[in-house]
Amino acid sequence: MDSKVLVLVALLTLAIWSPETDAKPISLVERCWCRSTHNTVPQRSIREIKFLHTPSCPFQVIAKLKNNREVCINPKTKWLQQYLKNAISKIKKKRSK
Repeated sequence: MDSKVLVLVALLTLAIWSPETDAKPISLVERCWCRSTHNTVPQRSIREIKFLHTPSCPFQVIAKLKNNREVCINPKTKWLQQYLKNAISKIKKKRSK
């Protein structure tokens, strides 16, 4: 047998018998959802707000609008800060009862 054929067979055998992993490519694991944020989003147009925090990305706020578009909101926006304070105080009141 030719040595090139032997090497090819050996490599194919290794590829078939190598253990499978559930790991995702680095680009998908470390990619942040919000690459840019909006400072002004009309509150009336927001249907839902999601909060994401991953080890490789800063705190992210994603708003789903009534037209089904998703935008990232700057977490330092004043109205959003007030919204978070109100939500936290409501949770604290419910727990204390």
